[in-house]
Amino acid sequence: MSRALRRHPASQKSGKPGRQRKRAPKPPIPGAAGGKRPPQDPAEGRGLLSALRPRWAEDIFSELRKVSWPSREDTWYLTFVVLIVASAFGIFLGGVDMFFNWAIDRVLIR
Repeated sequence: MSRALRRHPASQKSGKPGRQRKRAPKPPIPGAAGGKRPPQDPAEGRGLLSALRPRWAEDIFSELRKVSWPSREDTWYLTFVVLIVASAFGIFLGGVDMFFNWAIDRVLIR
């Protein structure tokens, strides 16, 4: 008998149905079929100003206000680190390319 069947004897193939747990229904998603929409401000959606300033743009600016931006010194330091690492990696790849160019030239052409 397998270990899984020993742990759950009700799930054996003896003809007795196992005890099943009933799951609670999931709450409806707002805006989905059958779900309620969140209440809207009655002044929202009126006039030309709301058409020029869509809701998603306000959401973007509110999220940008929440970001903790690095200081100027941190930005310069990290920019310097990125430039050094990118230059070193470029020099390394250039060396690998020159080595393979030399090796293929040596093997195939001569």
